[in-house]
Amino acid sequence: MFSSEEIERYARHLVLRDVGGPGQQKLKAARVLVIGAGGLGAPLVQYLAAAGVGELGIVDDDCVSLSNLQRQVLFGTAEIGREKVDCAAAAVARLNPHVKVTPVALRVTAQNVRDVVAGWDVVADGSDNFATRYAVSDACFYERRPLVTAAIGAFDGSLTTLRPFEMAASGTPNPTYRCLFPEPPPPGTVPDCAQTGVLGALAGVLGALMALEVIREIVGFGESLVGRLLLIDALSMRFECVTYGWDEANPLNGTVTATAG
Repeated sequence: MFSSEEIERYARHLVLRDVGGPGQQKLKAARVLVIGAGGLGAPLVQYLAAAGVGELGIVDDDCVSLSNLQRQVLFGTAEIGREKVDCAAAAVARLNPHVKVTPVALRVTAQNVRDVVAGWDVVADGSDNFATRYAVSDACFYERRPLVTAAIGAFDGSLTTLRPFEMAASGTPNPTYRCLFPEPPPPGTVPDCAQTGVLGALAGVLGALMALEVIREIVGFGESLVGRLLLIDALSMRFECVTYGWDEANPLNGTVTATAG
């Protein structure tokens, strides 16, 4: 399954308990879709490529700008003005030529998202807006794709994994994104990073944790973040994990219709 060069490249995985040769083979066979090549997507793509994921789909419709470079570590000054997906593909090729990259220069919408996520083994969403997050999470439910999704603020971030098309040990379905966040906030109520700023190194931490969760979903070690939300507070350097469950009134796999209070 592996060339001599791959055996040396992945040596630290091959001797790692709960990964080893079988886990590395799973990584090599896996197809992962990354939505957003920004602050979260950049380190996520780097670590998935370094880990030897067989194929990475990278979805983004933006071009590299100077203000990106404070946190989007896939890109350099010479790439300003170029499409992010092309720059990301070039960066992966430099890092690991064994990884196939499928660049998708596209803005994800509610109309095209199911076609975008269909066929991938795992989807990782590092997008920077609520409309995309809800569209992607709904599409992954209908297409039965595991989803690792994260969000970042100025000094805080969150991360969870969703498999709502499967049953929990309790006999109820796993929760959906809408069980955790039933509705997006009203437009304009949550400022974006252009208004509030964002700590570049925090994006790196959270993007790396996303990669860890994607690798966990593929290889199958430890305890995933299904039904758990990891919260990061960089001001106090505090990591906290809270549990959340299936809401029977959620519109995707719920069994009752919510009523107005």
